[in-house]
Amino acid sequence: MEVTETWYLVLSALLFTIGAVGVLVRRNPLVMFMCVELMLNAVNLSFVAFSTALDDLAGQTAVFFVLVVAAAEVVIGLSIVVAVLRRQPSATVDDIAELRG
Repeated sequence: MEVTETWYLVLSALLFTIGAVGVLVRRNPLVMFMCVELMLNAVNLSFVAFSTALDDLAGQTAVFFVLVVAAAEVVIGLSIVVAVLRRQPSATVDDIAELRG
């Protein structure tokens, strides 16, 4: 059995669905960050699959920029979440949304 681009796209769709369900269902900010990262990696996988299928490096170049944005998101977002969770360990996303001001 040969692994084609279709298999990678199905895997990408499955990973994206798992991440989207995790973001919608879970209230823990750390779990939500991990689900968003899972969704970004699913998109990266589909970019690489399309790039391979079309013999074009544009998809792989886009993956590089998505990874840079994901790293910046992790640095900023995770530091904020860890700071909030140190002050109130049982904080949920709803509690963090009330911190405006």
